[in-house]
Amino acid sequence: MKAVVLTKPCEAMEMTLSEVPVPSVKPGWVLIKVNAFGINHSEVLLRKFEIEQPYINKPIIPGIECVGTIADRGDTRFKNGERVMALMGGMGRNFNGSYAEYVLIPESHVFSVDSSLANNQLGAIPETFYTAYGSLVLSLQINSEDTLLIRGGTSTVGLAALQLAKSIGAKVISTTRNESRSAILKRYGADDVMIECDNLYKSFLNKYPHGATKVLELIGAKTLRDSLKLTSVHGIVCHTGLLGGIFGIKNFDPIKEIPSGVYLTGFYSNNPTQKEIDGMMSIIDQSDIRPIIAHVFNMTEITDAHALAEQRGLTGKIVVTV
Repeated sequence: MKAVVLTKPCEAMEMTLSEVPVPSVKPGWVLIKVNAFGINHSEVLLRKFEIEQPYINKPIIPGIECVGTIADRGDTRFKNGERVMALMGGMGRNFNGSYAEYVLIPESHVFSVDSSLANNQLGAIPETFYTAYGSLVLSLQINSEDTLLIRGGTSTVGLAALQLAKSIGAKVISTTRNESRSAILKRYGADDVMIECDNLYKSFLNKYPHGATKVLELIGAKTLRDSLKLTSVHGIVCHTGLLGGIFGIKNFDPIKEIPSGVYLTGFYSNNPTQKEIDGMMSIIDQSDIRPIIAHVFNMTEITDAHALAEQRGLTGKIVVTV
């Protein structure tokens, strides 16, 4: 089969397709014929420098998500030919991932999918929408009475969260660093857009003096302190993203810096369940949500896909069809 195999850091244009054996099924694992996969920032980081870390099993085929059909069910619950998605659980880091024609995945991280979406559309769903869904439904417990603030609104997860939250009936205020992108957020349902700046905390509370009942923090540690301050009493902040490039907060004092009556949680997408995937797909199908796609490539164009992923200002997910 054809696959992208990485052994050391490289630039996008240095990626090539190699011929490697189709994986053999082993107990508890399933072989998937890959139809499509999304490009994720974590895969760009893997290619650029993370591959040097000792916990990466090299050589490695990258890719933390895919959609496809069961090629060999092995001893699992699935049926050959069944449409599925797979994500996380060590894909593309602990074991070979989805940048290939076939991928071998533990049964625990493969999920049945019943959807009318085409492969290129479904390929934009798994990691992005599951992260948004898990943050909103599992961590923030979003409902139609909520005022939700999404910090990092034009990111792929921010846009997916906007679509899901509006389908649930919440009021959504999204942020962006670039005023010219406000129209994009409003096009996909944002009730208000605010520009990310050093005084967002003050300007937000001037406009919404009671604060937001729920905050999806995708920028991360860089803005978390502010997000806590602009959340209403009994409101929830979910720390999900790291768009700000800061991975921790020095001298963070939870007693003093988490306002009384405000709750701080997080979401990590490494442990999806079939029930959660079913819940996510139910909202997507019932609300006729179509994922926002920046560009669709085929696998022979993987270098172009990764080069585009490094550019700023994209709107939507990059998808690769196989």
